Amino acid sequence: MRKNILKYSILIIFLIFISLGFTSIKEIEINENFKVTGSLLNTVSMEEEPLVEVTPPFLGKSFVGFKEALGFKESRGDYFVTNHLGYIGKYQFGASTLRLIGIHDSSDFLNDPELQERAFIANTARNKWVLRRDIKRSVGKRIGGVYVTESGILAAAHLAGPGNVKTYLRSGGVTGFKDANGTSIRYYMRKFSGYDTSYIQPDKKAKI
Repeated sequence: MRKNILKYSILIIFLIFISLGFTSIKEIEINENFKVTGSLLNTVSMEEEPLVEVTPPFLGKSFVGFKEALGFKESRGDYFVTNHLGYIGKYQFGASTLRLIGIHDSSDFLNDPELQERAFIANTARNKWVLRRDIKRSVGKRIGGVYVTESGILAAAHLAGPGNVKTYLRSGGVTGFKDANGTSIRYYMRKFSGYDTSYIQPDKKAKI
């Protein structure tokens, strides 16, 4: 009788132990599944989030806004690009213009963003000196159907050279100019109208 009781007792303990063991394993499986499921949900959630478009700060009609807008139009702001006509850098300088402001190594220029920014300032200062009388006479007038501003004149000079802009203004917009891509002085004068370019001082001998 005692042996039977002992057998039953051992059997009951064994069954309880097995029951607890399965419960623990099940809880572990549930917990692990929960972790995996949570991880997958997080992954899906991250993939479904819309991409945030990063935009540059609004520069308005400041001088920095002027040069950045012009650089974007010329090359999309790429310092290291050379176009099919051989114009280089962010502002698409030609070799002859670079020589005028004291730069003779195009390769070094192309790989030096700081030098390109300095070149833009120097070239714009030189153009402003060449066009100083035309700026004084023409700003505030409507020429060729476009309201003339100093920044528009300077942008057009960057495109076509100050001599061509002088001819355009003095002809009342009759004698025009288009570059190899078909872009005109009139277009640049309109597109880059109204920026504050007072930062640039006219300089006949502007050099790097």
